[in-house]
Amino acid sequence: MQTHLVFTVIAKDRPGLVERMAEVIAGLGGNWIESSMARLGGEFAGIVRVSIAGDSAGELVNQLKALSEDGIDITLRSDKAGDDAPAGTSAHLDLVSQDHPGILRDISSVLSDKGVSIENLETEVVSGSMQGEALFKASADLRLPAGLDPSDLSDALQETAGDLMADINLVD
Repeated sequence: MQTHLVFTVIAKDRPGLVERMAEVIAGLGGNWIESSMARLGGEFAGIVRVSIAGDSAGELVNQLKALSEDGIDITLRSDKAGDDAPAGTSAHLDLVSQDHPGILRDISSVLSDKGVSIENLETEVVSGSMQGEALFKASADLRLPAGLDPSDLSDALQETAGDLMADINLVD
């Protein structure tokens, strides 16, 4: 019987981090199913989902946690399969705004109020091309709850965007 494990990883960025984890997982017969990882501010962080034979799961957790001796901090987050297909409509959000504190708070508040789940989110601050002002950019994959019309969400976001001087595109 296969067990699914979800864990987080964070470490000072350097070559070979993913290889170390992959060696441990493969060495115990585990399968790396999915992950999302990134380098941010000199740190490497991610979340990983693996499947492994149930009788090897404990040893996998022990070996992954032992990587902390090398400065690789791993925390088990879940041991559930989590393969249930999410309910609701998929949508994509792109946002560009002059950077200032509170943008993500305001947008995520609208999403939360409407019962929208963020499935994937990427943000960055970049230099604007015209005057060099800092621009905040966000891209998100969303899951809208049943009954929420994408145009209603778009209207709510546009109302907030007007206050933020942001450009938001919602595509269902």
